[in-house]
Amino acid sequence: MARRAFCAIMIPVRRRRFLLQGEAARPELLGAEEKRMYVNGERAFDLLKRIGFTRVGGSEEECRAAQILRAECEAAGVPAVVEPFEIDDAELEAAELEILEPFRQTYPVTGYKCAQNTPEGGLAADFLYVEDATEVNLADARGKIVLVDGFMRVPLFRKLLDAGVVGIVTMEGALRDRLEETDLSTRKLRGPLRAFGNAPMVHLRVRDAFDLVSRGACRARLALKNTPVKKTSHNVVATIEGTERPDEILSFGAHYDSVEFSTGVYDNGAGSVINMEILRWFREHPPRRTVKFMWYGSEEQGLEGSWAYVRAHAEELKKHLLMINVDIGGPVLGGDKATVTAEENLVHYLDYFTKLNGYSVAVNQGIYSSDSIPFADSGVPGVNFYRAGAEGAAYIHCRHDTLGFLSAAMLEKTAVHVLDFGRSMANAAVFPVARKIPENMAEEVGKYLYKKELAELKAE
Repeated sequence: MARRAFCAIMIPVRRRRFLLQGEAARPELLGAEEKRMYVNGERAFDLLKRIGFTRVGGSEEECRAAQILRAECEAAGVPAVVEPFEIDDAELEAAELEILEPFRQTYPVTGYKCAQNTPEGGLAADFLYVEDATEVNLADARGKIVLVDGFMRVPLFRKLLDAGVVGIVTMEGALRDRLEETDLSTRKLRGPLRAFGNAPMVHLRVRDAFDLVSRGACRARLALKNTPVKKTSHNVVATIEGTERPDEILSFGAHYDSVEFSTGVYDNGAGSVINMEILRWFREHPPRRTVKFMWYGSEEQGLEGSWAYVRAHAEELKKHLLMINVDIGGPVLGGDKATVTAEENLVHYLDYFTKLNGYSVAVNQGIYSSDSIPFADSGVPGVNFYRAGAEGAAYIHCRHDTLGFLSAAMLEKTAVHVLDFGRSMANAAVFPVARKIPENMAEEVGKYLYKKELAELKAE
């Protein structure tokens, strides 16, 4: 792919050094092209290639990626540490789904890790497709194994358990998929769901779900055996001390893990390498405030890395003023966006800031399903930057998340405005953002974390 056509022309080393030194005093003198000299999209793209392998949370591959990121920080002159933390996982020994009536056929499935095991030999019961699990769908579901649409979240899981189902089957993919390109992922029943109960669960392809429903499947045998284990995931943390206000902290975050079968370069190797470029700039231009760079493990399994960080650093967290998160980036076709989980004043400031500096970024107030959530839950405001691919031009959570639809130029494009905003915060004469989560955002965070439901469960 001809990526170099997008790249800015590099300026001579002497001139570049002069600009780097002069910028801290007079950043307003720099034009857009000069600002782009401080991040290097080609260098970021090369690092993206090096971490562009499947790296599921808690795996040896994730640990290898963490070491690559740590080494990159240290090569740039910034010491980094790798912080291990434990995650719940399971070793799968058996997962089966066999239709017993009105025909007999076994379909390939994967089991949900941490889901309830069936009795030896499996569980036989009537089978029912409950579609999107409305009250009518579930009226006759008690004692049955059910097939359900949708991703398994707390409300859906609770409805199924309340309906008295004895087994759950979910599905993924599309009917148009070619069999050889249809991966069947292994999912995990996460802790927030297990708080409400458990059930045997397996996962199959949409094409097989279509086949068994269209043939009138009405009785099935489901078998699942898995053993809970603990696995070790890792966060990578690098710190550049502030020159004037070291006890005031601004953090840049990105998760570096991927899902099964995916190289995870769009989601979220891109955010990881963008933040590495920003680290390089702050290494050369020490900021007034401390800046921390954190690459989180196991985000794809429920924000595990960022939760581990805020729990392990509760005292330090009191010094954090703002969390800047970068999650997904690099697609050639798409647009840059920013979701602000903070007071409305910051939304307006960021909107004005991007326009004044000629950056095309759509800004809104809201929450973003990524590593800023644990920080917001701890009272630290955040901004989530991302470059979302145009419809049909970018893919996540599948084998099609590859380098083919990304470019160095677009990594650089996002890195420039994230850096520009970040340095305005790190070097502000007075930090302008209130360290609090406004009521409307706190409510959204609470909904995302199902706080009300968990509190009710605890009170029972």
